[in-house]
Amino acid sequence: MRRSRIALTITSLVSALFLTACNDENDDYRGVNPDQTFISEKSYSKDSLSGASSIKIMSYNMVNVQGKTAEATALVMFPKVTQPKDGYRVVVWEHGTVGVGDSCAPSNNTINPRFKILADTLLAAGYVVIAPDYEGLGTRGIHPYLNLGSEAKSAIAAVKAAKDQYGSQLNSSWMSIGQSQGGHASLGTAEFANNDSNYKGAVAAAPASSLGYIISVVAPQAIQDILGREQAGTAPVGTAVEVYAELLAYAAYTTVGITAYEPKFNYREIFQQRSQSIAEFAEGTTGENGMCLTDLHNKFADDIRDFLATNAGKTVMDYPGLAGNFQENPTVKKFLADNQPATKKINSPVMIVQGTADMAVPYPVTNTLQEGLKKMGTDVTFVPVNGAAHTQAIVCRNAEIYQFVQSKMPARTNIVLDPSVIDASKNVECTGVAQ
Repeated sequence: MRRSRIALTITSLVSALFLTACNDENDDYRGVNPDQTFISEKSYSKDSLSGASSIKIMSYNMVNVQGKTAEATALVMFPKVTQPKDGYRVVVWEHGTVGVGDSCAPSNNTINPRFKILADTLLAAGYVVIAPDYEGLGTRGIHPYLNLGSEAKSAIAAVKAAKDQYGSQLNSSWMSIGQSQGGHASLGTAEFANNDSNYKGAVAAAPASSLGYIISVVAPQAIQDILGREQAGTAPVGTAVEVYAELLAYAAYTTVGITAYEPKFNYREIFQQRSQSIAEFAEGTTGENGMCLTDLHNKFADDIRDFLATNAGKTVMDYPGLAGNFQENPTVKKFLADNQPATKKINSPVMIVQGTADMAVPYPVTNTLQEGLKKMGTDVTFVPVNGAAHTQAIVCRNAEIYQFVQSKMPARTNIVLDPSVIDASKNVECTGVAQ
């Protein structure tokens, strides 16, 4: 059963906290000169890609949410295709939600199968792919989950570090692509790179946005609808439990992530007493060893089922999860006000891919976002995917995404790809999706 990701979107971002502090005497970082972003690299051995000649884990410097120099990591994937005379073009992949603990970092795990489809296409065409873990994932510090500025600076610094290390092997031109949290990140990267003439465009699939509306209106309505369909026999029994558990897991990551730059914030206050102890698993005992998404989701789901089994007549919506007035917490309220992507014109072209059956980031929310960007003068290509759920759209429109990247930043390798490498519409993910 595919879990809907309704709550991917409760969340964070305080870009005003990003103060340059490379020369701060209190700088936490001990190592190379922060002006030289690259630190080191080592081989990645968890997985492989058919189109990659090498995959390395790169360590680099970035400015974190406290305005200090911090270490971050990223996967760097080189293609087997011969290097163009003026260097490989770069595509940054910005990943979806994994958790906030170090063990959740993509560089510490096998490659997400949905990302493999896109990565193999880009590598086959001759692009270098850089995939940041994001600040605090796999490195010191708590990951400030869905912090727009942190995501963007993780990507921008990774590109600079790769250029520091590989020099003329890389062309200066680059783009970003992301899905879900990564879609949110890709829009943030485009915004933060607004004055970078080398930045050629963004792709954002199901980008998190309109957080307050989704939390307060969309999620409760969706769960009530699911409960009705469960009773009518048109949805599997237990679907609502899975959806609400996912919502609470994302809420836990969001609120724990705030402590990355506001250590005194008590995220437990955002949850009712019963669910507080489960939310703590997002942080773990040290802030570095929190549970990853699947395990945390299962913790919440098990407790919701236990609650229902011992409280006759209660429904999923009666489970004591988020505090009723959590949106009035001053810190959370600031999140909801500050953490919206695409609030200003983006100077580079943007493609937004959105499934019409997405329950995590509803189609009307993304449609409103892209219309707003267009009104501000952004060059937006909007790709609705009929019948696609949250994680389906980016897979099923792989060909369109690749074509968008090629049109804005040609790989210059004279490679003509086999259509089967580009078209993922027959993938199992695309079952029930209109082509």
